[in-house]
Amino acid sequence: MEATTPNSQLPPIPSKRYFTIGEVSDLCGVKTHVLRYWEQEFPSLKPMKRRGNRRYYQREDVLLIRQIRALLYEQGYTISGARQKLLDEVHTPPAAVLPLEPIVVNGHDVAPLVEELERILYILKC
Repeated sequence: MEATTPNSQLPPIPSKRYFTIGEVSDLCGVKTHVLRYWEQEFPSLKPMKRRGNRRYYQREDVLLIRQIRALLYEQGYTISGARQKLLDEVHTPPAAVLPLEPIVVNGHDVAPLVEELERILYILKC
């Protein structure tokens, strides 16, 4: 088995809009054929394809790949286990994750309004 670098030791992600598969490979410490395989296994990983079927990844894709890499290589998840873990994280409503502290604006508690807006945003994202 190949030795892998922990995510904490990977190079920083440059501030640019699109990355080629070779750049993502270097940024994430994963070979290009593995990236193409992960695209088949993880539905949320969908790089944009342009001329000649060339892949262009965005920053969110690179972050997702690093998360998948950490689940598989550092935490020991299987492909199906990592896929399920990512799905569980997406389908966890924000209100269940963070307790809402009282937010007072002009003497009125707006925490219930903020919580309702977060629920609406969650529904729209799903």
